[in-house]
Amino acid sequence: MPRILVVDDDAAILKLVSVILARAGHEVRTSSHPVEALDLLQVFTPELIISDVVMPYMTGLEFLEEVRKHERFASLPFMLLSSHAERGDVRRGMNLGADDYLPKPFTPGDLTTAVDARMRRAGLGQQVGSSMEARGLGTSQVLWKGVAVQWVSRKALELFFYLLEHKDVSSWEAAEALWPEKDEARASSLFHTTLHRLRKSLDGEAVSSSNRRYTLSPDLNPEYDVHRFELLAGQADQNRLGLEELRELIGLYGQYLPGVDSPWADEVRNRLEQKVLGILSLAAGLAAEAGRAKDAAQFYQRSLSIDPLSEADWDGLARALENVGDPRARLAVRREAWWMSDLD
Repeated sequence: MPRILVVDDDAAILKLVSVILARAGHEVRTSSHPVEALDLLQVFTPELIISDVVMPYMTGLEFLEEVRKHERFASLPFMLLSSHAERGDVRRGMNLGADDYLPKPFTPGDLTTAVDARMRRAGLGQQVGSSMEARGLGTSQVLWKGVAVQWVSRKALELFFYLLEHKDVSSWEAAEALWPEKDEARASSLFHTTLHRLRKSLDGEAVSSSNRRYTLSPDLNPEYDVHRFELLAGQADQNRLGLEELRELIGLYGQYLPGVDSPWADEVRNRLEQKVLGILSLAAGLAAEAGRAKDAAQFYQRSLSIDPLSEADWDGLARALENVGDPRARLAVRREAWWMSDLD
């Protein structure tokens, strides 16, 4: 599914473009502020950026200049949205490296035709499968150049994700985290064996070391679904996501590294669990305000499946079910988790 980043300070335009492109089969991420979009690019690599020209704080042209400063975005297709009065800016944008522009106002057909044409042209010279993708939510998988990595050992995979989470660590910090039950000498030995296996699974330069501290090579630059989830969760906290975007964000969540049994992984699970509970609360509140009681009930129920002791979620579930005349409201009042056996 082609990925597109849309940047525009006009919420109506942002929503319109997002809906049109999503219906056309694209994975769309939006941002109302170019600086925020630059942060998003750290964890989300699109195949096309669409940006308005006139925006406060940073114009679309300044945003384009910042994007082009990064080597991995030097040839990333970039399309400008412009009104007639901004055509001079468009010429400047093309000189700065923009690939195309779409004049306002535009129809859905205008947009999809322009995007499809640009994607086809970009595909002629685009290298497929050149990036690394690390998936830790609901799975434990790393894709490199489009192919799943075959790990020499399960601990090598765990060490990879530990380095993703902690960036720069000493050999002892990693050994203590991954083998807390072992004595120092044994844990250190296991660390170096596992490090060798990690490098063997990827390549010899996958992990850099200096002064007995270790970090993943910056050349790998993996897209990490946890970073992406947390960045979007931060936008949710700032009330920048609508109900459908929150629903999509909730769908990204899953148990972190299932099958990995280490205290450090439990800490990540707890951190992510608190974030998704906050997102579920926001989504339930927005659904209730919009008169979508059934949706609100589903969000409250999902939250209670994670934290069955939340009184606020039980009360919200009972209210939502009462609003739609669902007889299970009385079960919610009694704090009976019927969905453990009845998932409907």
